[in-house]
Amino acid sequence: MALILLLVFAVGCSQRAQAGRRAPDFQLTLNNGKKVMLASYRGRVVLLNFWASWCPPCVQETPALEALAREFPQGQVVVLGVSIDQDPVAYEAFLAEYHIDYPTARDPSQDVMHRYGTIQIPETYVIAPDGTVARKLVSIADWTSPQMKSYLTGLTRQN
Repeated sequence: MALILLLVFAVGCSQRAQAGRRAPDFQLTLNNGKKVMLASYRGRVVLLNFWASWCPPCVQETPALEALAREFPQGQVVVLGVSIDQDPVAYEAFLAEYHIDYPTARDPSQDVMHRYGTIQIPETYVIAPDGTVARKLVSIADWTSPQMKSYLTGLTRQN
């Protein structure tokens, strides 16, 4: 029995997002009603940000993510927010209150979050243009710092 549990755990862990490995693809519905797949952003740097409207650090991080999304022209860097909000009204109110223009989707089942191995929010996966995970950031990141902008610009040149 212990061997079976170990194998199940090992298989589950191997499917989680890890630096240097291809990011798990998924399909969700954006807040504008359109379907989106992670693979549709191939060729661009994607900041896959897991968040919720009731999470104080997520609220604190949102303005910097919005500013960063506007910083890169022609979608070289795309912020893709995935909310785990159960309440669609709270989700929509948050998007309106914070004037979120970057693409967001709601995943109340937390399926995508768990496939990535996320256990706390906010958490962001930086996905390189080739679709591999370049970096994982847990908690609030300084998205508008010169160092972060330089890092992301460098990743855009890998294309």
